[in-house]
Amino acid sequence: MMTDPGSIDADTALERVCGPSKTAADFKRHWIPAFAGMTILRVRASRSYAMPNRQSQARTGVPSRLSTAAAIVRQASCNAGRVTMTLVLACACAQAADPDKVLRVEFYVAETGFDPVKVQDYYSHTVNEAIFDSLMTYDYLARPAKLVPRAAESMPVISDQAKTYVFKIRKGIYFAADAAFKGKKRELTAEDYVYSIKRFKDPANKSPFESFIDGIVGLEELKKDAEKSGRMNYDTKVNGLQALDRYTLQIKLKETDYNFGYLMAMPNYSAVAREVIEAYADDTNGHPVGSGPYRLKEWKRSNKIVLEANPDFRGFVWQSEPGSDPRNIEIAAAMKGKKMPQIGRVEINIIEEQQASWLAFQKDELDILYMREQFSQIAIPDNKVSAELAKQGVTLSRITDPDINYTYINTTDPEFGGFSKEKIALRRAILMSFDDAELIRVIRKNQAIDAEYPIPPDVVGHDASYRTSIPYDPALANKLLDYFGFKKGSNGYRTWPNGKPLVWRYSSTPTTRDRELDELWQKSLDKIGVRIHVDKNKFPEELKLERACQLLSRTASWIADYPDGDDFMQLFYGPNSGQNNNACFQMKEWDRIYEKTRAMPASPERDQLYRQLWRMVEVNGVMKLHDTRVRNMLVQPAVIGYRKHPILLADWIYVDVDNSRKLH
Repeated sequence: MMTDPGSIDADTALERVCGPSKTAADFKRHWIPAFAGMTILRVRASRSYAMPNRQSQARTGVPSRLSTAAAIVRQASCNAGRVTMTLVLACACAQAADPDKVLRVEFYVAETGFDPVKVQDYYSHTVNEAIFDSLMTYDYLARPAKLVPRAAESMPVISDQAKTYVFKIRKGIYFAADAAFKGKKRELTAEDYVYSIKRFKDPANKSPFESFIDGIVGLEELKKDAEKSGRMNYDTKVNGLQALDRYTLQIKLKETDYNFGYLMAMPNYSAVAREVIEAYADDTNGHPVGSGPYRLKEWKRSNKIVLEANPDFRGFVWQSEPGSDPRNIEIAAAMKGKKMPQIGRVEINIIEEQQASWLAFQKDELDILYMREQFSQIAIPDNKVSAELAKQGVTLSRITDPDINYTYINTTDPEFGGFSKEKIALRRAILMSFDDAELIRVIRKNQAIDAEYPIPPDVVGHDASYRTSIPYDPALANKLLDYFGFKKGSNGYRTWPNGKPLVWRYSSTPTTRDRELDELWQKSLDKIGVRIHVDKNKFPEELKLERACQLLSRTASWIADYPDGDDFMQLFYGPNSGQNNNACFQMKEWDRIYEKTRAMPASPERDQLYRQLWRMVEVNGVMKLHDTRVRNMLVQPAVIGYRKHPILLADWIYVDVDNSRKLH
């Protein structure tokens, strides 16, 4: 995201960052890392491309699973003409952020906390991305998505057939000041990443993202020792997770994993300081202290979050790859060379109801608005900004989200779970009663596309030709229920074969949108004579119950953590029950095939196995895919440089605000 188009001398570089008053001699005293970015290509896989040479010699770069076959890992020194050189400039000049520049945004679902290990939701991760430093990140404008270093000074060195990753940590990165450091400046080191990754295996944390790092050698043994003793010993050496020196992190994996570089760009795997976690052990979710561009200033739970620019942040110069896109070129011209972050304060309001957020945007109380379905036909008729908004200078950033929205049925539920023919038929009948076309037309207001495959468009592994085996077909659903003895009574509703009333339990939040979903499910189930009971919970409580496998069914969403199909297929992996497998689906044969795919590069062979795995999920009545949403972001004229990124969450890190263009 901070890519320099060509080489520059030290004096020129310094002037770009700190102004012309500094000299080359001053400049040389400061650390200026250069690193090679990796371009991720989205080209349909073809057997005509050569597979990579997987020798054990060290190679620089992360192999892309968005490329044609297995995306060759290249050495930057040997391929200088084929990689992007990225330059980040750190200096001793004054903090760039202006406290008078305030960005106001909204979450339509409440956060759950800010401990990277413990949180699961999109909204908490968004805040964490601004507070903490992950090793890797993504270029802001480059499309397709391009992985670049963040806290790492360069792309990782990869060897042993992508089973060993070595990251060099930048020197001179400091955590935000906090009482836990007892007045001392605290530098970020490789040991912080060792400690932070170990936390995912601490049984006390019950991390929903533990499974993503299962492949690290020795971590599972560390967890087992903790389970036996009742306490995690963080000082225990783990062979696969070591700080070779103060700034060098080595990670060894049990199996080949071409996606591991992507995992290190997820905000979950950012670095926390051990002193902070131990100082606030009773509420780590409420005391985030990171080395990123922002820090938590104020938090009214489920109401308001205020971030302020971190005065200890190293800063960076805005640079990105606009390519040929006219809007990207316009953004680059407006932002290039600015010291970041520019914005001194970010105010995040939790506004669950669409009408309230829409009114707030109209009154210029929000600078960026996720234009949800209810008022989309007013704000963006024909998918363009309305004439009234256009006159005010409001713009639209529109993407198809890399997400899936679905309803699952818990396969461990005492009534509806299990894999007998009767239970499978019941689940499939319920799922076949739901009309996705009506959902998209009535609730989404056509701001979504139908989903039949669990890997969404523009994510590697997507199969546009796949057709679901759980179509909307209430007639067939009724026949299934009749055949397996779920008979209708005189009141028109069905009973279990033993005569007990059949009632499907469904959970949702008390929002207008979810009430609309409740009504659509009620309408659907009436067509097949099944009663429905709806439980209402706030979103954080829904997640808590879901992770405990205590919900029977819910309509949920999953948005890409990284742009590869593996991020979606892991949702059905048995060991992920209680984490991201919210259907608690467990089947040994499914797990065996999935484990095979994890060691495979993106390829037609892997795609075929993915098709097989998804068909098994459908056949067993585990989940009904609904749609993939279109994300429409309305942007006030005072915001400079905004464009929604498909993977980055806190994209406002890379924008500016011009107060002279505020409407009120």
